[in-house]
Amino acid sequence: MTLDLSVMALLWVVALVAGFVDSIAGGGGLLCLPALLLAGFDPVAALATNKVQGSFGTASATLAFTRKGHLDLLANWQSVATTFAGACLGVLAVQVAPVRLLSGLLPVLLIAMALYFALSPRLSNADAHPRLPFAFFIAGFAPVIGFYDGIFGPGTGSFFMLALVTLFGFGIVRATATTKLLNLTSNLAAVIMFTFTGKIVWSVGLMMGVGQFIGAQAGSHLAMARGVAVIRPLLVVVCCALTVKLLADPANPIHQWLASMLR
Repeated sequence: MTLDLSVMALLWVVALVAGFVDSIAGGGGLLCLPALLLAGFDPVAALATNKVQGSFGTASATLAFTRKGHLDLLANWQSVATTFAGACLGVLAVQVAPVRLLSGLLPVLLIAMALYFALSPRLSNADAHPRLPFAFFIAGFAPVIGFYDGIFGPGTGSFFMLALVTLFGFGIVRATATTKLLNLTSNLAAVIMFTFTGKIVWSVGLMMGVGQFIGAQAGSHLAMARGVAVIRPLLVVVCCALTVKLLADPANPIHQWLASMLR
């Protein structure tokens, strides 16, 4: 598809801002996906192209965290492998996904996560004693969250963060770094699967990817410099913003229930 230069420029700016936010707390799709839909993309093309440009942001953040020593790529290869497998299965299962059930449950989970990130004294830059062996993350949490990202997606980064911090003792900067690597993994799995559909608009995805890369570099460096002071409030904001977005959808079961109560 062909877009005006002004529309392309606007999409690039949106991707730049999304890359900055996403590298710290996730939720960049909140900006990019609606922007692509407003630019005239059909929903599948918007989702597929969004995965391409989002991969640049997560790759940029992963690179920045690795360079600063917050992420050991080789030490995480097992989590990467199981996340990748789960995400591929999720994309394959998207046609039979219980989207209505997920969209109804997710706002409740996101509000619970927002409250945890806002109020928990456990959040810090230092690692803590894990409550579970990391093998549980590799074999259970990583593939399940990867599957969720492939089949639905909103809040994936928050789920990774919550598991790594609360159950596996990661400090918040290390958890953010690992989350970016696993987000990159699930994004690449989705890009590979969507390539076969022919729905990716590569020119737009690559152009926005440049903006994502630059924004993510800035955001990840800020996250490393400020740690919990900047990551905690952005996590809360992203969880709340995702909740509002989901509840604003007339197809959401909670939206429908609230509407019926107000009649």
